[in-house]
Amino acid sequence: MNRIKVSLAAILAVLAAAWLLADSLWPQPFGYFPLRTVFMQLSGVIAIGAMSVAMLLALRPKWLEPHLDGLDKLYRLHKWLGITALVASVLHWWMGQGTKWMVGWGWLVRPPRGPRPDPSQLGAIEGWLRSQRGLAEQLGEWAFYAAALLMVLALVKRFPYHLFRKTHKWLAVAYLVFAYHALVLVKFTYWRQPVGWLVAALLLGGTVAAVLVLAGRVGAGRKVAGVIDALSYHPALRVLESRVALQPGWPGHAAGQFAFATSDPREGAHPYTIASAWDPQERHITFITKALGDHTGRLHERLKVGMPVTVEGPYGCFDFEDALPRQVWIGAGIGITPFVARMKQLAAQGQRVEIDLFHPTVVYEPAAIEKLQADARAAGVRLHVLVDQRDGRLDGERLRAAVPEWREASMWFCGPPAFGQALRKDLLAHGLPARRFHQELFQMR
Repeated sequence: MNRIKVSLAAILAVLAAAWLLADSLWPQPFGYFPLRTVFMQLSGVIAIGAMSVAMLLALRPKWLEPHLDGLDKLYRLHKWLGITALVASVLHWWMGQGTKWMVGWGWLVRPPRGPRPDPSQLGAIEGWLRSQRGLAEQLGEWAFYAAALLMVLALVKRFPYHLFRKTHKWLAVAYLVFAYHALVLVKFTYWRQPVGWLVAALLLGGTVAAVLVLAGRVGAGRKVAGVIDALSYHPALRVLESRVALQPGWPGHAAGQFAFATSDPREGAHPYTIASAWDPQERHITFITKALGDHTGRLHERLKVGMPVTVEGPYGCFDFEDALPRQVWIGAGIGITPFVARMKQLAAQGQRVEIDLFHPTVVYEPAAIEKLQADARAAGVRLHVLVDQRDGRLDGERLRAAVPEWREASMWFCGPPAFGQALRKDLLAHGLPARRFHQELFQMR
């Protein structure tokens, strides 16, 4: 989370600093309307800058994952950049439209306009940009209304994922309108200064990204076709285990990573943690999916052996790599999936560190637990199964008592976010360095 906060703060600081080199929030003479003019420029730079970076992140750049600790963190930054852009856009819109309303209501008196520049004295580029101002303002206003609605829908968890995926894509169209709006309405003198160079680079990158998104090219080079060759459903847990045979082209994956799988083009790709180690000779990949919504709830009825599947990835940095002598894993509910993959990998490669795996679960399903116990034995992992009604809930105090050497360990958590944050807060309060608590933020919206 710290990397997300630092990255967001750094992006906004660079945008604001570049703008301050070119302008001021204390215009002379000072007054509402001069302040409105410079504030609209500042809010516009921040809004289009944040949207541009968010568009670039939508391409799922592999090279950036290690710097942000995985695609899950990258998407969290994408989300907060979107929220930042929405807030800046609302302020930008209000200073423009709200001022007109307040003048109409008699709350403000607009000062007389100064003389307009002689078009014949302007260069060809500046003259053309000035001729586009009315159209750019009108299109920008309507794009703002559409984008604000789409962003709000993206934040509503009850909005179905397949509809979110389809509607969220149209933000790329809104971005292209905003890019035109910014190109025309950014103060012309900015283009000769660092803020203009920065905005130009972001507009170019964001425009390319928007076109790729609309063309369906996101992750295109990382997709591999496959066929489902085995299915196993656990009704008590509402969990489906799917094994897919992949065609050549999959680069391999580390335990703990995830992939986007598409079984129904109308539904689109969904992210699933990979629950198997990679063997290039067999080329199989396994997903364990819990029924958490409409789509996942129907998978065990809809998926069939022999059905084609497209898999994109791998993604993520939840890879268990550190130099500490001990690790503590917490896989709550379906969050056990990356640990299953890691145990299979350790069973094949050999154990290197002392590991305790805690598996809190609401439902005890003997067959699933027996498979988990077999994987733990093969990998040399100490397994602690905690059934809520029988054993009570896992908390920091209980974990520390079960693993007295916890101070020497790194913590790897996958499960409900609130549960993970509670454990993290407790362990950090008792002295665990923040860098040793690894938590996957497995939410793509």
